[in-house]
Amino acid sequence: MKEDGGDPSLAMPSSDSPTQPKRILDSPSESPKPQKLPRSVEEGCGEGREGMSQNPRLQRYLVAVEYIGTRFSGSQRQPNCRTVVGVLEDAFHKFIGQPVSISFSSRTDAGVHALSNVCHVDVERISKRKPGEVLTPHEPGVVRRAVNHFLQKCEGDITVIDVRCVPADFHARFKALERTYHYRILSGPEPLSTFEKDRAWHVPEELDILAMKKACSILIGSHDFSSFRATGCQAKSPIKTLDELSVTEVLPSLYFPSIMERSEMESLNGSLSCSKTSDHELPANYLDTSRMSIQKNSTDCCQGFGHRSTHRCYVITARARSFLYHQVRLMVGGLKSVGTGEITVSDVERILNAKSVTAASPMAPACGLYLGTVKYDIP
Repeated sequence: MKEDGGDPSLAMPSSDSPTQPKRILDSPSESPKPQKLPRSVEEGCGEGREGMSQNPRLQRYLVAVEYIGTRFSGSQRQPNCRTVVGVLEDAFHKFIGQPVSISFSSRTDAGVHALSNVCHVDVERISKRKPGEVLTPHEPGVVRRAVNHFLQKCEGDITVIDVRCVPADFHARFKALERTYHYRILSGPEPLSTFEKDRAWHVPEELDILAMKKACSILIGSHDFSSFRATGCQAKSPIKTLDELSVTEVLPSLYFPSIMERSEMESLNGSLSCSKTSDHELPANYLDTSRMSIQKNSTDCCQGFGHRSTHRCYVITARARSFLYHQVRLMVGGLKSVGTGEITVSDVERILNAKSVTAASPMAPACGLYLGTVKYDIP
């Protein structure tokens, strides 16, 4: 998958992604009349107005969306496929009654998720009562609530999380300063939980996280990443600057404390309430998770019948201005191989210096990859 906000190759479908079911397809449609919205949706707020257009006919909005990539054939428009841009454009179409064109900052392959992907869209507000009469632009809050109103009627796997008004020349892709990706790995011999299906890469083996961290240090910085560049990448240069590559063990996202852990938390909260260090009172359910340790299957021995064994959860984070096609997934594949002992830390340096993708370890699957954030200097 192309983990870049700039290279066109990001739009290419992932070869290792499952066939996507056909739902709302990317196809032209007649312009419907703007649909009537609930009053709560039409009520706006003043947030994000700073870039309100002086042109009364057109307003450019910067829109951040989150989505589960499992049922999408990628983010970019593809004929006869359900894509992120297609579903989002359809929701805007229903909202304003005319077609729009959406440009994303970062393209994601089929099966790749986004905590926050960003796009821009130009909207002209036309009067519902007097067709042809142009009105002042919608408040950002109205846009967010209205588009979400229509998105939730379609699968519910994509949501607008933020909207800002920006100048007409603000481009979601070219104005991006930095992109951050996260990759989730669940390690352990037990089958993956149903709730984690298509949300992480299940690795049955134990992982040597210290070796993986050492391998990360080799890849950080400016390098020729040809060995981590998939065939078909259209970037002009294989040289990229990787600002961060880290491995962190975290609690699984679907985490429910055991009876022993709940008792420990109650005890911890009790001691915190007795040793308050500021004038601000702590909430009753406050928990200082920084003092909790993550231990492998720490509660398995105490579980009775009907409780599944837990996995260790690792998050690999990659941060840079832009990435090559499939660069993050190829790097994760290499780090996983280091963690399982299939290759050594020194092999990672050998692969990097080979400057050929044929030297790389097998690529990590799309299901564990998340576009985390896209950073801007918003005027």
